[in-house]
Amino acid sequence: MNKQILLALVLMLGSFNANAAGDVLAGKTAFARCASCHQVGASARGGFGPQLNALFGRPAAATKDYKYSAAMKNSRIVWSEPTLRAFLKAPDDVVPGNKMRFFGIGGDKQIDNLLAYLHTFE
Repeated sequence: MNKQILLALVLMLGSFNANAAGDVLAGKTAFARCASCHQVGASARGGFGPQLNALFGRPAAATKDYKYSAAMKNSRIVWSEPTLRAFLKAPDDVVPGNKMRFFGIGGDKQIDNLLAYLHTFE
């Protein structure tokens, strides 16, 4: 089998498995807590927080329609499931001095669901 095809299949399966851990519909419900500051979808834009389309693989503070804190700009984070999971659990621990006024989500299942939902906007 061609190495490029094999690599593509591995990446697709990895993406599927990442989404399989959470429930997209439950994630949409969980996102209601985020929606007062963040937007997703075709018309999403920055407001009280940055828009979250195409979040996975994106460097922190990379969107042009939101004014990020110096802490976020200097964080050197690239958003992935592990970095986002840690940030959602304890934003101030991951990026001290960030502007997000949110104390975190404690439940792993709720974070799984939220990540599955955010994956639908890649």
